[in-house]
Amino acid sequence: MSKLNEINDWLQENLPRLVAEHGVPGAAVAVTVGDEVAEAAAGVLNKNTGVETTTDSLFQIGSITKVWTTTLAMQLVDEDLLDLDAPVRDYLPEFRIADEDAAARITVRQLMNHTSGFEGDLFTDTGRGDDCVEKYVATLHDTPQLFAPGEMFSYNNAGYCVLGRIVEVMRGKSYDDCLREHLFAPLGLTHAAADAYEAILHRAAAGHLTHDEAAGPQTAPVWALVRSNAPAGSMLAMSPRDLLKFARMHMNDGAGVLSPDSVAAMRQVQVQVPDLALMGDAWGLGWELFHYPQATVIGHDGGTIGQNAFLRLVPEHGVAVALLTNGGKTIDLYQAIFRHVLRELTGVELPAMPEPAAEPPEVDGERFTGVYVSAVGERVVTQDEDGRIWMEVIPKGIMAELSPESAGKTELVPWRDDTLVAAEPVMGIHMPHAFVGDDGNGRALFLHTGRADRRVVR
Repeated sequence: MSKLNEINDWLQENLPRLVAEHGVPGAAVAVTVGDEVAEAAAGVLNKNTGVETTTDSLFQIGSITKVWTTTLAMQLVDEDLLDLDAPVRDYLPEFRIADEDAAARITVRQLMNHTSGFEGDLFTDTGRGDDCVEKYVATLHDTPQLFAPGEMFSYNNAGYCVLGRIVEVMRGKSYDDCLREHLFAPLGLTHAAADAYEAILHRAAAGHLTHDEAAGPQTAPVWALVRSNAPAGSMLAMSPRDLLKFARMHMNDGAGVLSPDSVAAMRQVQVQVPDLALMGDAWGLGWELFHYPQATVIGHDGGTIGQNAFLRLVPEHGVAVALLTNGGKTIDLYQAIFRHVLRELTGVELPAMPEPAAEPPEVDGERFTGVYVSAVGERVVTQDEDGRIWMEVIPKGIMAELSPESAGKTELVPWRDDTLVAAEPVMGIHMPHAFVGDDGNGRALFLHTGRADRRVVR
């Protein structure tokens, strides 16, 4: 029996149990070794309807879309139509943010590797028309610059909307049509949808949100985020098998869809990432990079309204794994599946998730305390008389609407160097918080959770 057959048997036997154990309404997973695929599904797509999950069901892939957007842009590089190190304004003269100097200097590469430095969590709804991405970019004119372009990594959804707009301009068509014509068609995708109108033609998952642990995940009130953020990951949905067609293309030197040089460029380290455990240690162009002792893994995760997606590739072994879910403790499910599959097929051992020490040491919290602000929230870090460090979260904007339960106070305890973790788990995870930079007096400039929230003086 081949290793992939063993994995297939393991998935068929264990996926239903794991989905139930972690409170995930439904999930579908696919694994490829070379050109062979094993796949499994369990649970339901929608708790309100009870429709069962199948291997050809569509789930939103969220921010994994960013790798697709990068691929569309790298096709333009292959055609000598796009220069990664040229300023964005060479292609979008109308590009404006609050910092005029930064706007003039930000490059295409910096959009791809999340080092452009402007505020990125902006989910402005500019309608459902084909001009929504163009209109979205026009709304960025007063967006603040957090740090100088190229200075550091800060995950940036808005930057990918700008990159998607560059693709639209260079191709003379909407982002969705670029996906369909330049990726869906050459990859031979049969179960993929660029928007809700296409998704409804398939067996599509609905997201589920957990507002009450006792009640468990409940069907989300809306299916998708705003269309204006499509290039960043608000709309694209597909089956795990179709997602692996995209992954295999990247493992097969582009397979005629992308040049081998562009495939290789996307995997090269562009910027280091703070120690956050859940994320890779570095970023390439689009791809998240995980440098494990056994092998280098590339991938990306995605999250929309109650849906989470996970993709990992181990190119040197020709192995890729895709897991698509619609609520519950999805990271726990990811850990259980990927830990087993990657160990068996590649020897890669996923590191354990952060765990606070039984008796955390007391630390001087002066470096960490302060108010850290972004467009979607405020984090107030304090230290009490007993030396315990606390973080109060005050969601703003769309997060106040979608995740009101994220508001509240949690204790942070030392983990590694300048990274603290939540003393209590949320959905099973002790979330890490890295404090980076120095204001000249030893205090952090940013609270980093993948996104850099700047400390403000009040």
